[in-house]
Amino acid sequence: MDRDPDYHLQVPAGFDDSEADSQVHPMARLLFSGTTNAEVFDRARQWVSEHNVFLVDTSWKYMYGEDEPLLLAIYFTFEEEPDDEPADETAN
Repeated sequence: MDRDPDYHLQVPAGFDDSEADSQVHPMARLLFSGTTNAEVFDRARQWVSEHNVFLVDTSWKYMYGEDEPLLLAIYFTFEEEPDDEPADETAN
């Protein structure tokens, strides 16, 4: 399966998040805005349904003075296809 490089998270060589204090996990964020709650959530629902992602968190803001003041941020990671997972070398 060919993958769009725009959908990949770039992690520097040697990146190590194993320290308990770091709690660093690569993820992406996408913003959805609108004039009604339903409009914003429908835009997010539609985008998520078209992409193989795992939702990690969300945040919600009201931006005063904007044409589309409601802002939903979704935080996600990309899901790997089952056939893309590394082979279990311990299995016989």
